[in-house]
Amino acid sequence: MAKTGQSGLDALVAGVPRGERGPPPVHLWNPPFCGDIDMRIAGDGTWFYMKTPIGRPALVKLFASVLKREGDRYFLVTPVEKVGITVDDAPFLAVEMRQEEGGEHPILRFRTNVDDWVDCGAGHGLRFEAESATGGLKPYLHVRRDLWAKVTRALFYDLVALGEERDVDGRRMFGVASAGVFFPMAEADSLREFA
Repeated sequence: MAKTGQSGLDALVAGVPRGERGPPPVHLWNPPFCGDIDMRIAGDGTWFYMKTPIGRPALVKLFASVLKREGDRYFLVTPVEKVGITVDDAPFLAVEMRQEEGGEHPILRFRTNVDDWVDCGAGHGLRFEAESATGGLKPYLHVRRDLWAKVTRALFYDLVALGEERDVDGRRMFGVASAGVFFPMAEADSLREFA
């Protein structure tokens, strides 16, 4: 049964531990499932509650900190309850990128729409999915524990500008490197068709 109304939202907010640094350990929490609530994260990163945008960034950040993915479903989790929500595409957006020196290899750092900074590398990779509607690619950045951020179109163009060709398993690939890890976007020959 779906929770509705302000009391469901207030109960969820009250159950979130406060005062800790970093995201709460939601991966360690396994409370009972209490049903779905009318909360949705739209493809543009806007969070909605009961079809109304959540206008308080601090509240969005709080909810983002207790977001958990299990299979194809998304949940907000506290130590005492777990409620299902809807995510249209990815729960986060990568909205800013910096290239910084990281010793031997440059590091791409991304800021999400909830102000988390993620260093792209072996533990936080990039993936590129074919977009059937346009024939292009949709880039995603791993944020934490099977939660991903869709990279904005503007940042995708920045990634392409940093791109290079490398041999990967005997195939010439175009991609981008960060922290010494190469993330292939597409076969280099397929991109030459568009040049």
